[in-house]
Amino acid sequence: MAGYSLKSDRPMGSYRKSDSLFLICVLLMWGLGIFTIFVCTQSVGERFFNNRYYFLYRQLFYSVPAFAGFVFFAVTPMKAIRKMILMFAFVSIVLCLMALLPGIGSSRNGAARWISIPHLFTFQPSELVKFTMCLYLANLFDRHSAEYEENRTEFKYPVCALILFSGVIALQKDLSTCVLVFIVGIALFLVSGAPVLWMIPMGLLVAVTGALMILMEPYRLMRVLAYICPEKFTTTAGYQSLASARAINAGGVWGVGTGSGLDAINGIPEIQTDYIFAGWATSMGLVGVTMFFFLLCFFAYRGFRIAMTGRSRFASFASYGCVLSMVLQAVFNCAVVSGAAPTTGIPLPFFSSGGSSLIVTMCMCGFVINASHCDADDSMEEYVPASNVIDLESESFTETVVEL
Repeated sequence: MAGYSLKSDRPMGSYRKSDSLFLICVLLMWGLGIFTIFVCTQSVGERFFNNRYYFLYRQLFYSVPAFAGFVFFAVTPMKAIRKMILMFAFVSIVLCLMALLPGIGSSRNGAARWISIPHLFTFQPSELVKFTMCLYLANLFDRHSAEYEENRTEFKYPVCALILFSGVIALQKDLSTCVLVFIVGIALFLVSGAPVLWMIPMGLLVAVTGALMILMEPYRLMRVLAYICPEKFTTTAGYQSLASARAINAGGVWGVGTGSGLDAINGIPEIQTDYIFAGWATSMGLVGVTMFFFLLCFFAYRGFRIAMTGRSRFASFASYGCVLSMVLQAVFNCAVVSGAAPTTGIPLPFFSSGGSSLIVTMCMCGFVINASHCDADDSMEEYVPASNVIDLESESFTETVVEL
C-alpha cells in the first residue's frame, strides 16, 4: 500500500500511508465472522429455512454493501464527509422514528427497532445512530473548540445532541444500544476537554433513566433478576444465559471442532445473532476465545493509535468514538454471553448475522482507515467566529446548523 494516492488533484507524496495493520485486522475479524456463521448456524438455517447455509449466504450478500461502505468512507475526503454530517443526523433520527410507525416498523420481542421492506430487507436504524453520533459530536468539538474553551457552558449544545440521539433509540425500547451510545458520547466529551464535573450529572442521568426504563418493562426486570438469581429462572428469563454457559463449558480448552459436536449450541435462542460467541467458544474452546480477544485488543490498539496520532482533530475525535463503540459493543456482548452481564440484545461486531450491524461496522472501519492517512488540510474548515455560536433563540441558529 506504499505510495498510493486516493485523489489525483494533489501530489502523491503529500499523503500518509493507511494503517495496513488495522486494515488486516478488519479483514481478519470479518473472515472469522463469516467462518463462525458457517460453523454455528447450519442447524438453525435447516430448521427454520430448510437451508443449512441460509445465514452464511445472507451474510455474504450483506458483505457487498458493507465493503462498498468501507471503501466509500476510506477514500472520501474528510471535508466532503463533514458536509454530509447534518444529512446523516437527520436521516438517522427520521429512520429511528419511522421504526415506530405501523406498517413501516417491524416489532420483534416487543421492541420496534427495525424498518422492514417486505421480501427485500430489514434495517435497524439504531446501528446508524452509533456512527452518526460520533461524526456529529466530533464535528461540533472541532469547529467550536475555541468557544468551548472560553465558555464551558457552551457544552450544553452537544449535550442536547447526545440526549437526542440516545432518546430516539430509547423510544425503540433498545436500552442496551441507548446506554452504549451515551457512554461513547461521554467518552468523546472527556477527550474533547469537557470539564470532568460535567460527567457527574450526566452519569446520574444515565443511572436514573436506565433504572426507570428497567422498572417500566417487566421483561427487563426479569432479566436483571435472572442475572442475580439464575437458579430461579432456569426455564424462563435465565434459560438463554444458562444454555450459553453450558455450551461454552462444553468447548473446553481446544474446542469440539466444527462437526457434530456443536449440538450443545442447538438449544440456544438467537445463536446466529446475539449469542454467536457461544458457538465460537464451543467449537474453538479456550484457545479460540483467547485468539479472539487478542485480535480484539490489537484492533483496539491500532484504532486508538490512529485516533491519537491523526493530523485532523475531527478525524481523531470521530475515529476514537468509532473504535470505542465497536470495542465496547464486543466486550459487552461477550459479557452477556458468558453470564457476566444480564441478558440483552446487542450484536457482536463482525460476527453476528445481520446486515445493519455489518454495514455500519464496516463503514466505521473505513472511516478509521481514512483518519489514518488523511491530512489536516483534508478536513480543515473555516473557523466559526464566536458571534456565530449556536443560539437556539437567535436567527443565526439556522445558518450555523446548515454550515455543520
